[in-house]
Amino acid sequence: MTSGDPQAAGRVQDAAGPGGLVVVLHGGRSVSTEPTTAVQLSVVRMIPVARAVRRAVAAGAIVVWRPRFRLRGWNGAQASPVGDLTEWLDAAAARLGAVPIALIGHSMGARAACRAAGHPQVQAVAGLAPWLPPGEPVDQLAGRRVLLVHGDHDSVTSPAQTWAFADRARAVTQVTTETLRGGDHAMLRGASRWHRLAADFAREAFGLPRG
Repeated sequence: MTSGDPQAAGRVQDAAGPGGLVVVLHGGRSVSTEPTTAVQLSVVRMIPVARAVRRAVAAGAIVVWRPRFRLRGWNGAQASPVGDLTEWLDAAAARLGAVPIALIGHSMGARAACRAAGHPQVQAVAGLAPWLPPGEPVDQLAGRRVLLVHGDHDSVTSPAQTWAFADRARAVTQVTTETLRGGDHAMLRGASRWHRLAADFAREAFGLPRG
């Protein structure tokens, strides 16, 4: 298995007859062909996010994957993580059946999630401190539940670009946006708020009651 395979790198939680799947996606860099590792900060940061999501959806027997992209970078037109994510979604369909899928991504992972949202089993997409530069497509989000959250102290990715993306996406679907006061790109300030938003999003995506 490659380092991008969910079973090899993603702490896969399986369940018999799952009610759905959440894929939690880490961030990266604009350009890098360096392989990802389990100890990189962008990867480690998603561990508590995935943990909060697992707790939130446990009652619905929802599977949670936390895979690693093969490469650290987006890499221009190559859009490296999008290929990985599309491969994982196809693997999920083959392995789990026609279950609904929700994507939760941070930074570059949020960009990949939005790009891959056209997969037929994806029903919901959340971007945490997303990297959504001008020109990102939105048509693939049609009919999906979308949440975009950005901290107003983020100096790495642009809240203004996120809100501009949201405005364009509203032409094809319903988009919820939230500004976290004092929130930074690493989601360390007020970390519990980020975790709670991710958990609530996953729960609502599958119609589960609050715990």
